[in-house]
Amino acid sequence: MSLTNYVPTPKFEEYKELFKEHFIMERRDGIIELRMHTLGGDVQWNFELHRALWQAFQTVGADPENQVMILTTTGDTWIANIDDSSFAKEEEDRPYYSYEHMYYDGRRMLISLINDIEIPTIGVIPGPGAHTELALMCDITICSDNSMIVDPHLDLGLVPGDGIHSAFIELMGVKRAAYALLTCELMDAKKCLEYGLVNEIVPRDKLHARSWEIAKRINGRKRTTVRMSVPVIRRPWKQRITDDLDGGFAMEMHAYLCDNPEHRDDIGKKTYERSDAYTEADRKKGLRASAS
Repeated sequence: MSLTNYVPTPKFEEYKELFKEHFIMERRDGIIELRMHTLGGDVQWNFELHRALWQAFQTVGADPENQVMILTTTGDTWIANIDDSSFAKEEEDRPYYSYEHMYYDGRRMLISLINDIEIPTIGVIPGPGAHTELALMCDITICSDNSMIVDPHLDLGLVPGDGIHSAFIELMGVKRAAYALLTCELMDAKKCLEYGLVNEIVPRDKLHARSWEIAKRINGRKRTTVRMSVPVIRRPWKQRITDDLDGGFAMEMHAYLCDNPEHRDDIGKKTYERSDAYTEADRKKGLRASAS
C-alpha cells in the first residue's frame, strides 16, 4: 500500500454545480456538453465568464471520465452582448483589471482550451456573435446556416490581437486572414466553410443533434487511441499559441492603454450602418475595449 493517497479528481456532479452560473453542463457516456449562458439565456460577455472559461476547461480536462467535449451557447447567438455592470469594474483600477482579467484571463481561456483538454473538442456556433475563436479553435467546428463571423477590431479602433487573429491566420492562411483583419470582412456561413473556418453548415434546428452525432462517432473508438490522437492533431494549434498569442494580446493592450479614452465615444459611431451583423456587443467593445 502506498504511503500517500491520490488527490481526489473533481466529480462531474460537483463541478456541474460549481460552474452553473456560466455553463449548463450535460454528460452522457463520456460526452460532456458545455453550454455557455447568462441567467439561462443568451451569453452576455463579462469578467466572470472570462475567468470561468479557463477554469472550466482545466476542470473538464482533469476529469478522466470525459471523452469528448462539445462547446456551444444557449439561444440563437454565440456571444450576444456585454454585461456593462461587470466591465464597469475596470474603471475602479484600470492597471489591475487590464492585466488580471483582460490580459491574463483572456490568454488563459485559449491556452487552456488547446493545452488542458486532451480529448477531442467540438465547437458549435448557433448564430452570430463575438469571440468565435473559442469555437474555431476546437478540433471540429460546425455552425448554423445563419452564422456570421467577423473581427471588428480595426473598425473599432483596436488591435486585432486577442485570439481571433490566431484563429484566422491558422485556418485561412496569411492572405485571407490579413484581408479579414484589415477590412473587418463579414463572412457568412457559406464563406466560413469555403475559407476553412468551419467543417460543416447545419440547419439551426439540427445543430445540437449533429454535434452529438459527431461526438458519438468519435467516442466509439478506443479510449487511449482517441486521446493519443489529440496531441497529434492539435500540434499546429499549440505552435500557433506559442508563436503569437501572448504578443498579440500585449500589443492590443498596449495600444488600448496608449489611446486617449476621450476618443472612445467616437469609435462605435463610425461604420455600424454597413451591416446589422455588428451587434451591440461589438459597439460596446469599441467604446470601452473591454471584451478582450
